[in-house]
Formats: sequence, structure tokens, C-alpha cells
Amino acid sequence: MALSLINNTKLTYQDACEFLDYRENKKQFQNKIKEFEVAIAQHCVENNKQDLNKQIRGETEGAVTHDFADGQYIRKIVMPAGLLVSTKIHAKNHPYFILSGKVSIYSDKGVDHIEAPHHGITEAGTKRVLYVHEECTFITVHRTDCLNVDDVVNEVVVDDFAKLDLLGFDSTQIDNFMEKL
Repeated sequence: MALSLINNTKLTYQDACEFLDYRENKKQFQNKIKEFEVAIAQHCVENNKQDLNKQIRGETEGAVTHDFADGQYIRKIVMPAGLLVSTKIHAKNHPYFILSGKVSIYSDKGVDHIEAPHHGITEAGTKRVLYVHEECTFITVHRTDCLNVDDVVNEVVVDDFAKLDLLGFDSTQIDNFMEKL
């Protein structure tokens, strides 16, 4: 589908259906993540485990180091086995590297069981739930001109999917597609 849009070739009904299915699945996943976070928060309050809720929201992480180099922010985190964490919503594409350990990553694309060494690209708009099976060392690299961690965080994550400024398939493109049908 994306290739059809880039090359200005004729879009098909199948392209539109696949896009709409993709968008609906993404919305369902986003809603499930919100439900998961609410359920965990409620469980933690009911069982007097507020520290666990902070851990799951990624507010009390494993060992984290922050480095800056030539317009890049490099974040390294060592996460202990048994950690369950819900990530922030990523606002920008960026590479990640898993240097050691085993982790299951739940995202709108399904579940990936990953064993180091591994690398990939986190796409803007991504939010995940991670379960660490074996202590895991994770590195992310972000393009930024910011020079302190708080400013970088404000640039590379958002707290609501509605705040994402993503380029790509928008309602104008859908309208144009409908005219061509």
C-alpha cells in the first residue's frame, strides 16, 4: 500500500481495506494498553504496592545511563529478570539494541520473543509492554539537539497518542482514494 502512494500508482480497494484494518488494530491495541495500565494501577492500590505500579510504568527502572554525542542521546538501561514494564509512547523513529538477555515485547504488531544480540527500529507512535525473562541490557539512540535528559524526554516521547505529529496516510489521502474508486 505505501508503495502505491509513493509511486502515485492506482490504489486498490484491497489497499484501503488493509489500511483501515491496520488503523483499527492499532486503536484496539492502544485501548488495551490503557486498560492494562489502569488494571495494574488499581491492583497496586488495592494491594498497597504503589512502588510496583511505578516500576511497571517505567518510573523506577533498572540501572540507567545517559550519554550525549554529536546530536545524539544514547540511553542504556539494564532491566532485571521478572520486570514487567509499559513503555512511553515514542514520538520519533529511533534505533534500539538489545545487548544481552531475553525479553518478550508486546506491541500492536503482536508478541516478539527476543534474545540478544538484537537490533531494530522503534517507529514513531509505538508503545509496548515488555516482560524481561533474563536480565536485559537495552540501548536506544535518539537524534536530538537537546543536552539534558528532561529536554530529550519531552522531545522523544508523548503521554497521549493524540499528541503524535506523524506524517503519512491522513484523511486527505483517504478522501482522494475514495474519489478514485
